Order: sequence, then structure tokens, then C-alpha cells
Amino acid sequence: MGHLTFKISYSNYFVVLSLHKIRPMKKNILLSLLFLAFGGLQLSNAQKKTMAQHPAHHDSLVPDKNDSVPPPVVTHHHITIDGKTINYTATTGYMPLKDQDGTMKAKIFYIAYVADNEDADKRPVTYTFNGGPGSSSIWLHMGAIGPVRVHFADEKGDSPSPPYTYSDNENSWLGFTDLVFIDPVSTGYSRTVKGVEASKYHGYSVDISSVGDFIRLYTTRNGRWGSPKFLTGESYGTTRASGLSGYLQDAYGMYLNGITLVSSVLNFEYIDMTRGNDLPYALFLPTYATTAQYHKKLPSELESISVSELAKKTEIFASGTYTYFLMKGDQASADLTNKVIDSLNYFTGIPKNYIKSCNERINDSRFFKELLRDDGKTIGRYDSRYMGEDADDDGEIPSYDPSYSAVYGLFNGALNEYMHKDLNYKSDLPYEALTNVWPWPSTDNSYLDVSETLRRAMTQNPALKVMVCCGYYDLATPFYNAEYAVGHMGLRNDVRNNIILNYYNAGHMMYANSEDDAKLKTDAEKFYQSAVK
Repeated sequence: MGHLTFKISYSNYFVVLSLHKIRPMKKNILLSLLFLAFGGLQLSNAQKKTMAQHPAHHDSLVPDKNDSVPPPVVTHHHITIDGKTINYTATTGYMPLKDQDGTMKAKIFYIAYVADNEDADKRPVTYTFNGGPGSSSIWLHMGAIGPVRVHFADEKGDSPSPPYTYSDNENSWLGFTDLVFIDPVSTGYSRTVKGVEASKYHGYSVDISSVGDFIRLYTTRNGRWGSPKFLTGESYGTTRASGLSGYLQDAYGMYLNGITLVSSVLNFEYIDMTRGNDLPYALFLPTYATTAQYHKKLPSELESISVSELAKKTEIFASGTYTYFLMKGDQASADLTNKVIDSLNYFTGIPKNYIKSCNERINDSRFFKELLRDDGKTIGRYDSRYMGEDADDDGEIPSYDPSYSAVYGLFNGALNEYMHKDLNYKSDLPYEALTNVWPWPSTDNSYLDVSETLRRAMTQNPALKVMVCCGYYDLATPFYNAEYAVGHMGLRNDVRNNIILNYYNAGHMMYANSEDDAKLKTDAEKFYQSAVK
């Protein structure tokens, strides 16, 4: 399968930022590379087994011995969207990255879809990528906005039996924008050249500069400087998109029209459930509540209200009494503590004794295991509607993430077939849908926070619009996390309304839901219209 495995503590984040020390694991379990497209910022507690037990291939980390760049493969297609037939050209290939003396260092793989017979100066172009770090653009490409979409088994987004298929995507964004899907170095078919270590491209700053340089080169070589320009990123891709808003603006004077943040994380402090950092417990709580409601674990009065009403109701408690309690720390009174225990039980369905044993702080890994323990089930991290089963019902953390298992084989199988059959692209390299780019160092000993970069870009370019998309059942990047980040950017009134938040009755990959996939497309088209005037 090409999975690289690690021994790492579940409760810590994958060393994306070198912020946390690796501690002995409590349990050896398979690392399913949950730093995938749609999430990846934090290892699921469910994924660890030693490298000795599961030796992994390192194809994505080995430089490509062929330093030449083959010409791109061009194919022609058509699709019908909203009753209109769109003829378009697909370009599949590499963009070389060179240093100042012209020496090639890496090759970034991309797939571009451009509508034929359209005025390029008026038609938007959207640069798209997923997250990880270590993910290709496969998820947004084949699940949401590309011209083809994988076939799910049902409306919810469950996976069918293999082999997997795909068909035209009636909700593709190609109806209103050209699309360029980017695979950062070491993902997809992107590689460094012989003599260049791939790790030189693994890190926040070098990632931003390499992807930013690709965008500049593509824009220049394809005559798109006159086009409205957009970015779309998912999960860690939202971190990248926010960083690019400043990089493109400062380095190249490239001002963007809009950015779409799908399942966003702008400040890593907000998702780090470590001792001494209490904020995430409040930010995750509303998603605990919506998840418990979905699985019928709440009192009848909470089961009977809508998911949006429940979310707001829980936020009131989370931002009020619960935050006050967390700030009191060891000085919280017995009366306040008991009230908090009662309320946490009310909003999550987790037994009071368990809440008390957790010091009134339920981390996400425990929640995945505890909510349905009596039913012999675990829940997903990227989409908490999904359920899994462990070998036994004991233990503190689940052995795998069922919401990840539901999509990996489906997307990877369909994309490989699609590139070979429809895009006529042949390569003996493995397409790295998810791969290891560990370690992912930061430049300082602090949490990565790109919200200030985005604030500065929006302030200097007041035409820049931002759409934030949140899933109610996303326990990788919870919706209240996004609300809190946006509400604490420090934007002045004249640009504050340039950010909108949209909500979906699904998880991290809200587009897996057929209904929410259609809503995402409608929301995006409206957003583009507002950003291009």
C-alpha cells in the first residue's frame, strides 16, 4: 500500500512544526497516513505501528533519476454543467523548479483544465491543492471540483466495492473557473531531481515558496496575469493558501481575488490538546455535541433540534461557563466543577464518571473511542458519522479511523484509472496520494499561525474575498475552531465582511455527501461572482 509507519504519540501532532516531542506510544497501531489531503495536521490516535513491523517504500523521497521534463500530455474533453456543454482542454505534466542559475531542482506535477473558446482575461483561474502535509490534490480533484468525480456507494459518501469507477462531475467548478490542481514536491508524481534531497522542500516556508513559484510560472507561461486569480485549499491546504496570500502578494505583486478554505486551520494552537493548552477543549465541544446527536446519544430535547441550533447552543456553554471553568484551572470550585460535569454529559452523552476521570477535559482520541464504546463501535476523526470496530472494546484510543478507510482506496484507484484511461498520462512512478514528509520543521519555537498573514493580505488588498467551508461532523478541524480563528484575526470593519462562513451537514470532506457537494458548488459560484466585479 505504500504506507510509511512511525512510532509516535497519538496525543501529539505529527511533527509538522517540530513543536512537540515524541513520547512513548501507549499502543502500537497502524499509521494510516492521516496527514492526508483532508486533514493530516494531527495524527489520528489510531495509527501507529513500528517501522520494523511495516517497512515502507520511500519512492516519494527518492529523487527522480531522470532530470529531464517530458512535454505535457494534452487531451480534449467536454462536460455538461447546468445544462451547458463546456468543451475543455486537460494538460497533464510537470513544471520545473530551478534555482537562480537555472539549475533544475524539482518537478511539480499538475493537471490543468481550461475551457475552450473562452476569454482568458475574464475567466477566473483557480489554483487548487489539498493538505497533509504530504497529500496530493487527489481529494478536491476527484471528489469535489474537478470535471470527474468518484462513484460513492450512497448519498452519504460510503465507499463501494472495488474496482472503483468515476464519471462526469455535474458539480464541477469548471462551469465558472479554469482549474489547476497542484501536487507539492514528494506528492503525486512530483519529485526532486537527482542530487537534491526531497526534505529541502518539506517545511512551511519552502512549501509556500515552491508552490508560490509554480503559481507564478503557470500564470506567466499560460498568459493568465489578466485573469481573476483564486486559491482553493483543504485542511493543511488552507494553511498553505493563507500563507500564499502573503507570499504571492509580497514576492510577485500577484493580488488575488479570492481564497476558498475547506476545513480550515489557521492557528495550530487551536487544535493542540496538550496539557496547559485548554482552548481546544472548548473549540472541539460543539462538534462533540453534533456527533453525539447524530449517533442518538443526547437527551430528547437536544435530539429534536437542528444540528445548527445544537451547534449554537453548545457554543454558548463552551464560550461561557466552560471557558471560565477552564481558566480557573485547579482553583475551580466543587460546585462549578459539578455543573461543568453535568453540562458536558448533557452535550456529549459521555458518562459523568468518565468526564470526571478526564479532569473535565475530553481529548479527541478518547472521544472517538468512548462515545460508542457500549455499542462496540468507534467513530471517525475526519467524519464522525462513520463507525468502525476494534478487536476489543477496551483501550483508550481506536485502532484506525473509519472515515479515512472509507475513501483512500476509492480515490486512489479511481484517479490512477482516470489518468491512464482518460488523460492518457503514463508513468511508472507510484502516484503518492499520501506520503511521508516528516519532519516538517518550523522556523521558530511557536505554533504556526497564518491568520496574521491572511489579515495583512486582506488589509493591503481590500478586494480579496475569503470563503470558509465547515463540516458539522469534522473532528480534525472543527467548525468552532474556524469561527474562533476568523473572529480573532483583528480585521477592521471595512474588510471584515470580506470573509464568509458556510456550513455543511458532513465532515472534513463535506463534498462526499452528494447534497453538500451540490451546495458547495452553489456556494462557490456565488462567492466567485461576488469576488469578480
